[in-house]
Amino acid sequence: MIETDTLYAYVKLTNRLKTVAETIMSMIDQGELGLVYSSREVFHELYYVSAREGVSIDDYIARVAALTAINNLKFLETTSEIDLLAFTLMKQYKITSVFDAYYAATALNQVPDHTIISTDDVFDKIPGITRLTPQKLISLKSSEKKNFQQ
Repeated sequence: MIETDTLYAYVKLTNRLKTVAETIMSMIDQGELGLVYSSREVFHELYYVSAREGVSIDDYIARVAALTAINNLKFLETTSEIDLLAFTLMKQYKITSVFDAYYAATALNQVPDHTIISTDDVFDKIPGITRLTPQKLISLKSSEKKNFQQ
């Protein structure tokens, strides 16, 4: 599962993760990572972050369109079970971002390997979730390619 930080870096013109995000989105689009999930809540978070930066609604729509056009990236809907789990995780692990809570709940409830691609260490304190930084994911996939070619 991929969360907002990498997706946002991908749609922005400049970002510290831009090159890494472009690499990961290419890997997803080409099927190198299989089917990758994300929560539809990323669109809400992206809207608020984009609006704070002064992004017009037309440009925001273009950002969402760019994300939804990526092959092998499936956006998962929330359910009442995910809603309840998200708020429970907020309480139990003192998570202050409702978006992070939704991503964690989605990873636990709907993502088979319970892995989140994220730079945010909030996911490290939730048992059952494995967090991979975007940089680590690229490194792992590069190693796999080298081993395969040898």
